[in-house]
Amino acid sequence: MGLLKQCQELFKTSNLYEVIGVTKDASEAEVRRGYYKISLTVHPDRAPEDEQATVKFQALGKVYAVLSDKDQRAIYDEQGIVDEESDSIDQNRNWEEYWRTMFPKITLQDILDFEKSYKYTDEEKQDLKRVYEESQGDMNKIMESVLCATQEDEGRFRDILQGAIDAGELTAYKGFTHESATKKKSRKRKRKQQANQTEFNYLIANLEDKYCKKMPRASTAKKGKK
Repeated sequence: MGLLKQCQELFKTSNLYEVIGVTKDASEAEVRRGYYKISLTVHPDRAPEDEQATVKFQALGKVYAVLSDKDQRAIYDEQGIVDEESDSIDQNRNWEEYWRTMFPKITLQDILDFEKSYKYTDEEKQDLKRVYEESQGDMNKIMESVLCATQEDEGRFRDILQGAIDAGELTAYKGFTHESATKKKSRKRKRKQQANQTEFNYLIANLEDKYCKKMPRASTAKKGKK
């Protein structure tokens, strides 16, 4: 699948700039920050069992690889296409390693700290409004797209968005103002299941780190004998 189609499927937009939350005239530094901010929320360290998060993380790496390359960015800006044969977006590239070359000291704690510094800020509010308009008030897409969003944030998000609608700042989409109870319950159940699975996997990982000795992999042992 091409990068643009993949972005449409994963992020509900094929616009590479929108994927990382910047404008077309964004500077290199702004593109880098946008990539950093979005990638933190789907980094494998944050939710190692979430396969879709891993796919999103890899796609974000490709988006940044395109927009950080002057020639590729120029082609995309002028023609709206991406050179899928480029080495920079090679399907077999190690995107975790690529990310580490730019942000080598980032840890899980840094990611958690980022969440704390981002929530309840004007930046979060602006991102929320942008996603609301892009998704035409679809709360499922809003909860999937806003950075660091959890089930506990939904009520707060609704209050912010309703206030903006009442103030004439946002369009009153029917999908938001008249969302069915069934859809709300389905979303809540799904996010609760995801949260429980994440908590369980982190618990197991912590227990393994604490009580299990780390044994060398078979492949590593073979290399050592050669």
